[in-house]
Amino acid sequence: MPIFDISGDKLSSVEQKNFALEKDLQSLIEKNLETVFNCRFIASEFSTGAQHAGRIDSLALSEEDNPVIIEYKKVESSELINQSLFYLHWIQDHKGDFEIAVQKKLGNGVKVDWSDVRVICIAPNYKKYDLHAVQVMGANIELWKYRLFSNNSLYLEEVFHTAKSSTVTTSSATSDTGYKNPVMVEAGKKAALTRATAIYTFDERLEGKSDEIRELTAIMREFIIGLDESIEEVPKKFYVAYKISQNIACMEVKGRNIKLFLKLKPLDIPEGTKNYRDVTSIGHYGTGDVEFTVSTEAEFEPVKEFIVMAYNKVGG
Repeated sequence: MPIFDISGDKLSSVEQKNFALEKDLQSLIEKNLETVFNCRFIASEFSTGAQHAGRIDSLALSEEDNPVIIEYKKVESSELINQSLFYLHWIQDHKGDFEIAVQKKLGNGVKVDWSDVRVICIAPNYKKYDLHAVQVMGANIELWKYRLFSNNSLYLEEVFHTAKSSTVTTSSATSDTGYKNPVMVEAGKKAALTRATAIYTFDERLEGKSDEIRELTAIMREFIIGLDESIEEVPKKFYVAYKISQNIACMEVKGRNIKLFLKLKPLDIPEGTKNYRDVTSIGHYGTGDVEFTVSTEAEFEPVKEFIVMAYNKVGG
């Protein structure tokens, strides 16, 4: 993935480099969690206790209050995925420890949503065997590839996300020799249980809605997903989120209209924009401080430019 400097009409390639220390990569991401993944930092090098004898590189809380585990490697390593599954298993059994850490960092008013646990792996590359391993596990593991360049640019790309797979197979956590890794099997079982009890469907958001609202929903959905093949649709209990590294838009289907919440600031919206309101201080289900109320396809047309703006700001 080469990148080029532009000088007038001339292009010059930018040399790749790497971090001197793995800790440098970790520190950079931790200090910019909100910018990169829209997560709140909880802890670094979090101990899993004497029995497990491990340390989770980074703990965070997502924009939807889900636990987030982040593990890093500055070289290609299968150990990264094994560690991540190990910590996923641990956190499911130690919810109280995580909640105490959240309260210490963010205050007692923050409630953790355990309907999902997000695991993020960041490394320069992954082996094909690793991609297969995480695919069969069914856990919500994201594999992100990074590149550091000599002009101090950092490129991040999601190369795999098991939550996008529709099949969960816990029995497949077996090596070619027939040995079943108990940590991977147990982590897969817990992930499967979470998916079975907490995952919602897009169709549930349309139950009881009129044909007009269903058609409008399909039009809006098609436009958002069509912006980038990397955009993921994540149905929640009360809305549907559209995200890459973080939410771009959240769609709440109502009886007579659709509420669309965008990851923009109210200052991004020109004064006098129709069907818009600032919801910074107003409680709502979807994430984002900008709300558009759309009742017809004609009303949706001018909203498209703001969806594209949100997509570009998130870094699509």
